[in-house]
Amino acid sequence: MSQTINTSEFNATILRPAQMDSASPWGFVILPKEVSETLPRRGRTTVDGNINGQPFQATLEPDGQLSHWLKLQQTLLDAAGVQPGSNARFDIKPVQQEPEPELPHDLQQALAADPAALAAWHDTTTIARLDWIHWITSAKQAKTRLQRISNACDMLASGKKRVCCFDPSGFYSKAFSAPKTA
Repeated sequence: MSQTINTSEFNATILRPAQMDSASPWGFVILPKEVSETLPRRGRTTVDGNINGQPFQATLEPDGQLSHWLKLQQTLLDAAGVQPGSNARFDIKPVQQEPEPELPHDLQQALAADPAALAAWHDTTTIARLDWIHWITSAKQAKTRLQRISNACDMLASGKKRVCCFDPSGFYSKAFSAPKTA
């Protein structure tokens, strides 16, 4: 059975984050809830889209309110002819196949040191690997991240395919939110 993937269109104001996590400026938009509801999951979801006709592919982040937010790099903003404060036209649709997530170096090292965990990792789905990585990288402190990596290896080695008790939307735990606006 094949699933029809619909394109959602919306207008949004480009927001400027109060704090930037990199030297390169960026903006973001919060998706309207009705657009987010058309997506296949409340957690991280990769989409193909256009901003003012400029194509992009990006991974939407959960906003903790059962919606998503989208980080827009300055190069994409420039190509689309918009800046924070500008209104833009978006169309997005979920990708046909979620791309393989980039494996953080510290998790890659831990998995390489644990053959049973590594075998289980390779035996999971792309979405499960995305959730494992999201759980690990969402830790706010370095010691929590290290503990999550250790726990992930233990759980995988014991046969668990999915990270247990992790809310990838942030709604129930309020673990995720869109950036604060400037």
